[in-house]
Formats: sequence, C-alpha cells, structure tokens
Amino acid sequence: MKPDHGASLPDDAAVAGSAQAPRPGRVALRLAGLVATVVASLGAASLVALAAVRIGADLLDGIDPFLAPGQRPQLGMARLAAREIAVDVGRQLVLVALVIGVAFRRHGPGWRRRLGLDRTEPNGMRPRLLLAILLAWPLVHIAWVTGTAEVFGAAFGQGVRLSPALGPGTVAAWLVYAVVLAPVAEELLLRGEVFAQARGFLSPAAAIAVTAVLFAAAHVSAFGLARPVSLLPLALMLGWLRWRTGRLWPSICLHGWSNLALIAYLLWPGLP
Repeated sequence: MKPDHGASLPDDAAVAGSAQAPRPGRVALRLAGLVATVVASLGAASLVALAAVRIGADLLDGIDPFLAPGQRPQLGMARLAAREIAVDVGRQLVLVALVIGVAFRRHGPGWRRRLGLDRTEPNGMRPRLLLAILLAWPLVHIAWVTGTAEVFGAAFGQGVRLSPALGPGTVAAWLVYAVVLAPVAEELLLRGEVFAQARGFLSPAAAIAVTAVLFAAAHVSAFGLARPVSLLPLALMLGWLRWRTGRLWPSICLHGWSNLALIAYLLWPGLP
C-alpha cells in the first residue's frame, strides 16, 4: 500500500506537482512561519497554564494571588512540586485545546484530516511492521539517549530517583503528563499542524526534517545540546510514521511508549 504523501492537506498534490518551485525567499518566510507557530503555541500554553495554576493554587491555599513576592508565605517542597506538575499538565491541556481549536476554526469539519486524525484515509503501513516498530524503537531510543549523554558528558540518568516530596497523587499526575498528555499535545502541534503546514511547500523528507529540528529545539534544557541531539532520531521516526501511515496516532503511541520505556529504565531498581 502506498504511503500518504501529504493527504492531510487538500492542496498538497497541486503544490508537490507544481512545475515551478517556490522561490527561496518565500520558502524562508514560510519556514519562519513554522517557527512562529511553535513558539507562539508553546508560549501561549505556558503563560495560560502558569497563570491558572498560580491563581487557582493560591486561592485553594487561602493565599492572595496578588500579594507582593516578599509578603507571600513560604510553601513546602511537596506543595511546590505539586504546583510545578500542575503547570506541566495544564500546559499540555491548553496546547491540545489551542491546536484543535485553531484547526477547527480554520478548516471546519476538515480539522481531523488536517491534523492526521481522520480514519477514512487508508493506513499506509502494514500492521505487523507498525507493531514491530512500536515494540522495538524504545530500545533504540534508550541506547541513543544514554549514549548521547555520555558523549556530551551530561549527568543525565545518573542517580535518578523520585523526590520524596512527591506524593502518590503527584507522581501519578506526572506519569500521566509524561506518557499521555505531553505526547498527545506535542504530536498534535508538531506532527499535526506544523507538519501539515510544512507539506504545503516542502517535500515529505524536508517536512520530516524540519518538524524534527523544531521538536528537538523545543526541548533545549540545562543539559545544553545533549537533550536536543538525543531526541533527533525519535523526532525523525515520529515524522516518518506520520507521513508513512498518513495518521497521527502511530506517532502519539510511539512518543508515549518511548517516554514510558525511558522512565522505567531510569527508575528501575539496580539501573542508573
């Protein structure tokens, strides 16, 4: 069965088959638009989640949200950790709502097809091959991430333990965030909306590469380049699955499964 060559965009065939290639200046402008989409979406989701958790948690704790920093009471480690997880969870929920809301407003009933959630399109990959990739890839991901950390001299994975300040509810919320919410939200944005935009003027390979770079860049952290580089193979595989199957669900499943496998590897007794 042939892969979906950007079937999620109604004008992809016309763009891909056009005899006149887009001018470099126009391509650069549209690439800048992809970057702006990612930055604006992540920034808006973060600000809304931070404000909601700050105000909501303060009200629940009986604190005036508008107190000056010097007048605010000290919060314990457990409450601070719970607030931090709440912000992470809220960010992903807002991002999901934002991406779906914008897609629905712009494309109406076609929003599912736009984001790769339309099941009317045939799956471009045999189920056995897809299952094999889903099962085997986490091993590749773990090996690459840990190897990258060693190459860059990062402390990633060394002595990782859950903080004793985290209660059972906070740990459960963090696992849901890492294994379900983050994969769903990030895939909707990157391999959903941004991939659809990229396929409007780029080849499948270029769209996969661009979304992979944006995905990696969005994960820059205190580990420097180690984390973005460690995520590039996963990002490329997620983009390839999105294009090859014509659907977003395989990318979401692989993303979540890879996160779960890496967490289990890092926290399993006797392992780093």
